[in-house]
Amino acid sequence: MIGRKRDVLSVSPLKRLGQKLNLPVTSIPHVRSELKTWKPPSPFYPLVGPPSSNHLLLTASFGRILPSSLLALFKPTHTLNVHPSALPAYRGPAPIQRAILNGERDTAVCVIEMKRRGGIDAGDILGRLPVTIPPNIAYEPLRDILAQKGGDLLVSILRSILTGTESPPVPQSPLTPLTPHASFITATDSQPDFTRESSQDIVRRHLAISHHKPLTTYFVAATRTVQLHDPSVVFLQHVQDIVPLEPGSASYYGPLRSVVVRCAQGTILRVPMLKSEFRSLLPAKSWWDGIQRHWKDDKGCITFANPPPRFL
Repeated sequence: MIGRKRDVLSVSPLKRLGQKLNLPVTSIPHVRSELKTWKPPSPFYPLVGPPSSNHLLLTASFGRILPSSLLALFKPTHTLNVHPSALPAYRGPAPIQRAILNGERDTAVCVIEMKRRGGIDAGDILGRLPVTIPPNIAYEPLRDILAQKGGDLLVSILRSILTGTESPPVPQSPLTPLTPHASFITATDSQPDFTRESSQDIVRRHLAISHHKPLTTYFVAATRTVQLHDPSVVFLQHVQDIVPLEPGSASYYGPLRSVVVRCAQGTILRVPMLKSEFRSLLPAKSWWDGIQRHWKDDKGCITFANPPPRFL
């Protein structure tokens, strides 16, 4: 199974379960372009007569677009996808990350029909389960919560299909200019903007994407990128006095054993672990001790900024 790791292949728990139960298990092609012409095994293909009511096509965080030729082998109401968002909000490949990045307090899991036309994640909704997003939660634990909720919802819907008691599918609400989209996470998403984002915004960015891409800034004087690991918000008033007001200014603060960085709205970010380009991950004190004197200003501080395009 290919998930959101894209080129990194892993054996899914579902495949392991099927093998444990001695069930036939077939894998899709690893090469994305080959999926367009791939055919499932018998009895799903070749199709003789109308699609069987006993056949289902199920996906969850699949990461690929299924061709119409594959969807045509199943009844329209029997091609189901579990999507972790309150559709139509956050259609796309990164709904959990984008919800965290945007500071959402509520989301949902939806089971939808997969449409041959009309857009990705645009199918009619067979079931929806609202979910509250806990404060300060990272991507992976929220993913696990939504996976459990989505699995429970899917089982409930499948049981209703078996008994003929399923509710009619409900079309999604029309998109508006304010409907958030869940586009792929890119290198740009890993860059904190100290001039525009508060320390809380940057911590939320870390919670959303650090499992995939660590936060990366640019050490101006050293002309190299630096990864910021395990950041948190600092509320101590006396820390405010040691960091210049200019966003991106940074200094080492011994009592917290961290590099502290000025962010937007006068807030302060604490960073206990850093990794310079081509170097190892280090505790803040060791990293700070490696800074050359001429890289610091007359107050003993350094400056972080957005990386130039050539560093992305």
